[in-house]
Amino acid sequence: METVYSVNGVPIRLTYERWYHIIENHDDLASHFYDVLETIEKPEFVIHGNEGTLKATKNFSKKKWLVAIYKEVSKKDGFIITAYFLDKKAKGEVIWRR
Repeated sequence: METVYSVNGVPIRLTYERWYHIIENHDDLASHFYDVLETIEKPEFVIHGNEGTLKATKNFSKKKWLVAIYKEVSKKDGFIITAYFLDKKAKGEVIWRR
């Protein structure tokens, strides 16, 4: 298990079990474990997601954005739900910008 801190200072964990689940559905992420963690810790912006989730986003190239969806359960605990690449910037209400 790895833990990083969100822009709100909340520790966000990524278990290896969750990581395997993510790459089963998004095999293009297989070599991007640490990129997903860095996207949570140092995003370009954070967007409100569904049902209390947050979407951390980071640009990798002109048409490649990494989105990591996570939930802050409390001020001392959070976890990554999933991650994926988009070919354009994610949509939604921006709540934090670098």
